[in-house]
Amino acid sequence: MFVCQHKRNFPFSQLRTEGLPAILVINSTIILTGSFKRSGILFVLSAPSGAGKTTLLRALLQNPDFVYSVSCTTRPPRAGEVDGEDYHFLSEEEFETRAHAREFLELADVHNHRYGTLRATVLDRLRQGVDVLLDIDTQGAAMIRADASVAGLVADVFLMPPGLEELTRRLEQRGTETPAQIATRIANAAAEMHHWRDYRYTLISGSREEDVEGFRAIMRAERALTRRLEFP
Repeated sequence: MFVCQHKRNFPFSQLRTEGLPAILVINSTIILTGSFKRSGILFVLSAPSGAGKTTLLRALLQNPDFVYSVSCTTRPPRAGEVDGEDYHFLSEEEFETRAHAREFLELADVHNHRYGTLRATVLDRLRQGVDVLLDIDTQGAAMIRADASVAGLVADVFLMPPGLEELTRRLEQRGTETPAQIATRIANAAAEMHHWRDYRYTLISGSREEDVEGFRAIMRAERALTRRLEFP
């Protein structure tokens, strides 16, 4: 029988930093002791505009057991967005300077604006055994998969909208774009949806509660993978 003992109860995800004293007991004899450890997991979430990604992220952040990586962008802030919390809002010149210095783990041009994820911030967290959640588009996700520095640490999820009609309704209801901008987003969404097979997981968007539970289930499964655990 394999027994894990600890002095207090805490979520399995906290194995990343604390470890669990592990004891192998056979016929009441202690055979092996040590501590489980693992590297952080890089959770990548992609979805077309209006698919429910922002709603999902806000719900997950109410009870975070991960670090949300705040991306950089050159687009102007929307109403209610806070610099450093929703995005790091950069000028075109500053973004280009950082890109030239290879400071981004991934970067992409989306809807005539530039987006990128700072490399150092993500890698430092993963080395510490802390899980990181990225909110990026399909271009950025492809770059993440190809980056050797995070090989084996990525768990990518595509949030699929129920259909383009529902997607159009959600964008119109949001009221932040003109009809022409919505048409552009729908065209881009149709192209992005063709990439769902590139992801390890595809989550069909339903209600807020269904999306949260589906994503949490993926997180639990990834954290329990045997290959992610290390034992001295």
